[in-house]
Amino acid sequence: MNYTKALNNPIFKIIAQASEALNIESYVIGGFVRDYLLQRDFKKDIDIVALGSGIELALKVSELLPNKPKVQVFKNYGTAMLRYKEIDIEFVGARKESYTHDSRNPLVETGTLEDDQNRRDFTINALAFSLNKINYGDLIDPFQGINDLENRIIKTPLNPDITYSDDPLRMMRAIRFATQLNFEIENDSLEAITRNNERISIISGERIVDELNKILATDKPSIGFLHLYKTGLLDRILPELTALNHVEEIEGHTHKNNFYHTLEVVDNICPNTEDVWLRWAALLHDIGKAPTKKFNKKQGWTFHGHEFLGGKMVKKIFERLHMPLNQKMKFVQKMVMMSSRPIVLAEDIVTDSAVRRLVFDAGEDVEDLMTLCEADITTKNPAKFKKYHHNFEIVRRKIIEVEERDHIRQFQPPITGEEIMELFNLKPSREVGVLKEAVKEAILEGDIPNEYQAALDFVLNRAHKLGLKKVE
Repeated sequence: MNYTKALNNPIFKIIAQASEALNIESYVIGGFVRDYLLQRDFKKDIDIVALGSGIELALKVSELLPNKPKVQVFKNYGTAMLRYKEIDIEFVGARKESYTHDSRNPLVETGTLEDDQNRRDFTINALAFSLNKINYGDLIDPFQGINDLENRIIKTPLNPDITYSDDPLRMMRAIRFATQLNFEIENDSLEAITRNNERISIISGERIVDELNKILATDKPSIGFLHLYKTGLLDRILPELTALNHVEEIEGHTHKNNFYHTLEVVDNICPNTEDVWLRWAALLHDIGKAPTKKFNKKQGWTFHGHEFLGGKMVKKIFERLHMPLNQKMKFVQKMVMMSSRPIVLAEDIVTDSAVRRLVFDAGEDVEDLMTLCEADITTKNPAKFKKYHHNFEIVRRKIIEVEERDHIRQFQPPITGEEIMELFNLKPSREVGVLKEAVKEAILEGDIPNEYQAALDFVLNRAHKLGLKKVE
């Protein structure tokens, strides 16, 4: 079957011209072909395989392009990359690979197109379009990958045990593609992932997290996380999460399954491929419940302090998986530690002081916190569902009202520590800290407005009680 229409971008003709000049064959392979056949949006990257030197082909293509783009060469991998009109094009020579048991880095040697397609992870990623004069635009499909596209199946070109054992990251990729494309993983392949799940231990945390982030950015991450759970991968990657999948009954009292609840919460957060960190917060918001779970005859099941413990566990997970320990980690920590605060407000009478404290503690992240808490409503009781959402709407309105009046979100004390030291001729001391904290508490409690004169009068009065005299 011919797909010349797929190759209407001028870059393909230039690659074909460069290939002919070098007397080598070249093919478009992988994601571009798969996504074109699925009629998915083009993701701005193209993989080219050459029967010869991929680096030489990249240099020749650059030479033929008007702006002579810079070619990045990766000699160790035999690959090269250039950018053409915001499209990243990677060139590699056709190769065959063999693996040792303790590494996902293959031993590489020059190969044929068939060898190169054999080494691909899935049949749907082994599809290729020819860029050669004799059969330009023809689909090269040795594994019936187009049938798997039509049947929406993830399947490996070769024996799945070999494919996954050679490069265990492919187990994560299978689950990620199944989640992104809403495909089924072929049963033999799924069983092979389960058999080989311990092999994930040789994969770096960074690569695992990259796949988790892509799953979290999909419309329904629970599909991927259920696959990860059922194949045993999740227990090896995030045992804190699988620990939530235990429901106990004592004296007729049971608690909800916090694992399946968590997946519902994650799905309830709208996907954002630019920022998956709120979904990370949703994924980890209840991880403190397993270690804090206790049964009390009067109260039933309790999880006291699970938010605080969960926040501490977040840092350990980020460290273990080599995730960023910057503001992103702090954001997830904050969301986990504060995840119950708006819920308590929504259940009680919403006071101005409680809202001021919520906004003060959450700061610029208060909207994300409210989104997380609304996603946390997974009750199947329509009356309760409606009531909780109505209550959260009241909290949201109160936040806007209090913020417009008191400007708490980016709170800066109206009177600074330096001014307090000048007023009373003090050096940095405990008294200065006590007065600053008293001003903050008075504003948050609503005892004084968030204004300079009110704060000054309050400080003068409080300082007098502490025996401090204003410098005249």
